[in-house]
Amino acid sequence: MPPRIGSHADWPEQIRPEVIAAIRSAGIERPWAHQARTSEHALRGESVVVATGTASGKSLAYLAPVLSTLLDGSEAPNGRGATALYLAPTKALAADQRRAVRDLAAPLGSAVRPAVYDGDTPVEEREWVRQYGNYVLTNPDMLHRGILPSHPRWSSFLRALRYVVIDECHSYRGVFGSHVAQVVRRLRRICARYGSEPVFLLASATAAEPGRAATRLTGLPVVEITEDTSPRGELVFALWEPPLTELHGEQGAPVRRTATAESADLLTDLAVQGVRTVAFVRSRRGAELIALIAQERLAEVDRSLPGRVAAYRGGYLPEERRALERALHSGELLGLAATTALELGVDVSGLDAVVIAGYPGTRASLWQQAGRAGRSGQGALAVLVARDDPLDTYLVHHPEALFDQPVESTVLDPDNPYVLAPHLCAAAAELPLTESDFPLFGPATGGLMPQLEAASLLRRRAKAWHWTRRERAADLTDIRGQGGSPVQIVEAGTGRLLGTVDAAAAHTTVHDGAVHLHQGRTYVVQQLDLADDVALVEEASPPYSTTARDTTAITILETDTEIPWGDARLCFGSVEVTNQVVSFLRRKLITGEVLGETKLDLPPRTLRTRAVWWTVTEDQLDAARVNPEQLGGALHAAEHASIGMLPLFATCDRWDIGGVSVPLHPDTLLPTVFVYDGHPGGAGFAERAFHTAADWLTATRHAIASCECEAGCPSCIQSPKCGNGNDPLHKRGAIRLLSELLRGARQGA
Repeated sequence: MPPRIGSHADWPEQIRPEVIAAIRSAGIERPWAHQARTSEHALRGESVVVATGTASGKSLAYLAPVLSTLLDGSEAPNGRGATALYLAPTKALAADQRRAVRDLAAPLGSAVRPAVYDGDTPVEEREWVRQYGNYVLTNPDMLHRGILPSHPRWSSFLRALRYVVIDECHSYRGVFGSHVAQVVRRLRRICARYGSEPVFLLASATAAEPGRAATRLTGLPVVEITEDTSPRGELVFALWEPPLTELHGEQGAPVRRTATAESADLLTDLAVQGVRTVAFVRSRRGAELIALIAQERLAEVDRSLPGRVAAYRGGYLPEERRALERALHSGELLGLAATTALELGVDVSGLDAVVIAGYPGTRASLWQQAGRAGRSGQGALAVLVARDDPLDTYLVHHPEALFDQPVESTVLDPDNPYVLAPHLCAAAAELPLTESDFPLFGPATGGLMPQLEAASLLRRRAKAWHWTRRERAADLTDIRGQGGSPVQIVEAGTGRLLGTVDAAAAHTTVHDGAVHLHQGRTYVVQQLDLADDVALVEEASPPYSTTARDTTAITILETDTEIPWGDARLCFGSVEVTNQVVSFLRRKLITGEVLGETKLDLPPRTLRTRAVWWTVTEDQLDAARVNPEQLGGALHAAEHASIGMLPLFATCDRWDIGGVSVPLHPDTLLPTVFVYDGHPGGAGFAERAFHTAADWLTATRHAIASCECEAGCPSCIQSPKCGNGNDPLHKRGAIRLLSELLRGARQGA
């Protein structure tokens, strides 16, 4: 990507001279044009989203009007003056922004009092934040569970609230984004109760239709600013495909070297050369593993280097995260293997390179991560290391799918009843609900109220609905869409708490016998106690990693839409999915070779969600030359590959979705392939798949057909999470079946 020359403008007249002087003292003489435009709209009382590239100065775009307003408010007779609320998707970003605001506002004295209020804030500090903080930085989780349910204690802050900043708003997608949209509506309702109507200032990485997404998130009209007028250094972007090894995996398939091993080597080589690098990894375990391998290899070169590489991920204790953030910011760390907990906006200026271990799921996330390098305007390097799966393989061989395509639209559905219902209960607990509130929460609200009454969650008295239960209404839902209490990971011998894992991931990540990595140390799970939400672990050094296996069955509850594709049918609707983790595989650390399988006895879990599915007829099978012996493998292969390819068309990760293929499904009485959202009530991904099905399945067929393997491999039709051990699979049958299906799609169009 070539360098770009920026264009300047002038600050609006309403920006206080003291604020302009503070900005200049930070080395910024004049704003970029998009920063000035954002400030103009904000000062006019218009909500605005600025959607420009990474390191384009979005923070200053909203900080200039916010600081000016806080400075004006400091002269108010009541002494409290104006306030502002900042929402970040991660604690790391909120902590980093507090540091940036504190440094920028230092010349303004005590007029600006930034304070972080999240789960890590000590109890003794929280009262000071409520009473005296006028720029409070938090996250949607704390707003949902801590601030809104206790709004009387925040009354003076909320009464004076002038701005709400929603940073990295493109990250609020799927179920999480739908929950945050309802939390924002609850905030607007409580603010109105105290007589305030804050302006919303949203910042996003470059995204498709950011104004529309911001309006859906806030429920308000939002001005869209997308022209990036800041300069940018040259970015060299490399697509890296690991080589094939001499090993063979399941069903004798050829195996490539893992993206984890390749990324660890790259991180090692860059650190040896003094190149400051972050390696982004999709999983917590992957981040730990890359850091561990890099440290071992660096020790062979220079004993002083291993301490300058570390892992960073969610689940660490607060003090561990803060220490790593400080070390990265100061330059003490040369290399970091991080999950997306560090992707969003944290200022790590001075980075020279970014290694991305596997396509992160969306083009928006890819550019967000790549943009972490070169933040000071210097040239930078980004390397995407392909995993051995259909989508990554497709992308390294079709770079135009990355570089010639716009970023995706943000998908969220605030009207999802599984999302909306608990927020209506939480809103009623904060302030009794009336019919006048229904438009704020969306068109599905009126239909849900009788159901909430029937379930004894709400009670109607006169003209309002009340929450009458003893428990906290805010605890009805986890806005991250995970559900259930986090599982604590405890060292059996000492009782020391190592960290936590989400309830939804516990069955697959901390089952009995699972290998768990934490801060470079390896542990093996001795027991997963689901009753007490505890996983007991012991430190060990097994020469393998573990991967859970599961089985899935699916039932159609309701078909919303059905389209004929010739004799085939493409459908979208509601389904019930029953899933059970049944075993785990042990794999060699570097090669991924399977060493063995161990059975597990875990309870099944049921999910009601949304799905897209397609059926084919006997005549179509005959036309595709798919006989009964091949049918199960052809359907299974098409299912795997289509799941792998869907993230190219919907803002999802392959782990956000699931699939089932059945030669004769009892509900359709036909061969059927399902792809479903892995969240209660759906997340919008299957619906997006339905609307882009022709392009999505065409790309799926091409990914299978263009793979060089003979009978199928992880680069085309094998799945790392297949509950059946990737058996049966029939590559050629899948190609012929999809060709026939798509021929019908063209006829149907």
